Amino acid sequence: MNPDPLPLAQALLRCPSVTPEDAGAQDVLAAALRPLGFTVHRLRFAGVENLFARLGDRGPHFCFAGHTDVVPPGKAAWRFDPFGGIVDDGVLYGRGACDMKGAIAAFVAACAQHLAAGPPAGSISLLITGDEEGAATDGTVRVLEWMAACGQIPDFCLVGEPTNPARLGEVVKIGRRGSLTAHLTIHGTQGHVAYPHRTDNPVHRLVRALAALTEAPLDAGSEWFEPSSLQITTIDVGNPTTNLVPARATATLNIRFNDRHSGTSLAAWLRETVARHAERAEVAVSISGESFLTPPGAAVERLRQAVAGATGVMPRLDTGGGTSDARFIARHCPVAEFGLVGTTMHQADEAVPVAELRALAAAYRAVLAAFLP
Repeated sequence: MNPDPLPLAQALLRCPSVTPEDAGAQDVLAAALRPLGFTVHRLRFAGVENLFARLGDRGPHFCFAGHTDVVPPGKAAWRFDPFGGIVDDGVLYGRGACDMKGAIAAFVAACAQHLAAGPPAGSISLLITGDEEGAATDGTVRVLEWMAACGQIPDFCLVGEPTNPARLGEVVKIGRRGSLTAHLTIHGTQGHVAYPHRTDNPVHRLVRALAALTEAPLDAGSEWFEPSSLQITTIDVGNPTTNLVPARATATLNIRFNDRHSGTSLAAWLRETVARHAERAEVAVSISGESFLTPPGAAVERLRQAVAGATGVMPRLDTGGGTSDARFIARHCPVAEFGLVGTTMHQADEAVPVAELRALAAAYRAVLAAFLP
């Protein structure tokens, strides 16, 4: 039982598990968990490798959740091999060091440290997917379905996403905004620009529709969430000439929304608003996740106190940032997020100081002691 997260973090980083490839990462993880006494279930859905491992068969049941897949290294130059797991001057480099193979190694090290004192007073599990950085359709969602069918839903779950802006212990996330993407297509009547009465310019209609969508804030925020945000990401016509009114115009927008809205209510508002400015319009909506909140209470306070005791920093509660797999877990049980400092995630030279990695393992050990004394 190795209580140091560094060797496992290096082994995981040396697996080039660019989503949706696993590249042996979950083999490495399974090999680290079995000697600790975990029963490991390898769950493959539509080619995506997932893992659920549990130690113990009674409650309370505490679960760590995360992902072994990573984004590509990108085209920027790296100081070291992005899949080399190199330590230089006390810093571990590699794609996934921060997001989030480092946290997974800290999960396992914390379990080893906790088990060194004896069997847990309940059950510990790990829900690890290979599909978080990708489509997120055959990973955590499918594993949770399997867990529900098998009676494996935990009492509390902690996701190891990097949550801290600058210092370990600053932030525990207890919710996330929802995310909606809409593709707008406005149809018009093509014609010569010199004869506008013979045309119906879809660009004009699209511009008016987008102005109506952005002219006022969606809301002023709520108790735990910042105001919702609508951002236009593309406007496209593809017109090859300057004297032609095009037949159609398109745009794409994204809404990050708080708990004052649902994906369904926003989709209806989008369609109604666009229809006022364009009779011939299509609005295709994709909702990647609803907003969720784990209300502050006894369990969240237990988590905060454990993190504070280990790091010397009392974390504030936050709901900012993008989406994570916690949005799926929230449908089944209370969930929060706490992980490394996120300054280098998805960047070239992604890295974590070895001391911070070990401090995170100690924090996770304190969390286990708080939930499974």
